[in-house]
Amino acid sequence: MYKHLFFDLDHTLWDFDRNSAESIAEIYDSFRLVDLGVSSAEEFSRHFIEINRRLWADYDKNIITHSYIRENRFPLVFQALGISDTACCADLNDEYLRRLPRKPHLLESAREVLDYLTGRYTLHIITNGFAEIQAIKLDSAEIAHYFTYVVTNQEANAKKPDPLIFQYALSVSGAALEESLMIGDNYEADILGAKAVGMDTVFYNTRGQIVPEPPTYTIQHWKELMAIL
Repeated sequence: MYKHLFFDLDHTLWDFDRNSAESIAEIYDSFRLVDLGVSSAEEFSRHFIEINRRLWADYDKNIITHSYIRENRFPLVFQALGISDTACCADLNDEYLRRLPRKPHLLESAREVLDYLTGRYTLHIITNGFAEIQAIKLDSAEIAHYFTYVVTNQEANAKKPDPLIFQYALSVSGAALEESLMIGDNYEADILGAKAVGMDTVFYNTRGQIVPEPPTYTIQHWKELMAIL
């Protein structure tokens, strides 16, 4: 039934939380944040992941810009930690963006599933991340070779859940709608966005989120995708 599979990248294949936590721990040590009053790398990472996730959700909804995230996420983390000295925040963000995409970790069984699907389907990426950063992530995780097209919001001039990015992905890949399947962890961006153009969907729902409109399929582990495909 399907010939083209479109994957989200962050939190779907690429283990954003683990890679981010490692980067934050390294930054915590190299910038000696303990001297500013941050009690541990774990506390720093926990606040960062929570705030960064919320900011990206606002970005997906067109509430804030990408530059706002880069300029404000570390000051917001410091604010949450009760630290008033934010002089190093711009440098923290630059170093985070240097380290993060070079981390290689994928979510459990993601590579095994990609191996299984390769040759059976044509695989692509649709991501709201930015081209230069996502390219480094794919290379660092050694998965770039699995994908024929990597569609970013920059080249499509639209970001998920805007139907335009899905229409662009179908056009550039030459994929027919009825032969295409979108796979992602973000219900609003990946699932509702793809449904808006009539594309079938797989919701990678590891946290058991209750959703108002059911996707075509729901999985909680990558190996469940093999049973579908």
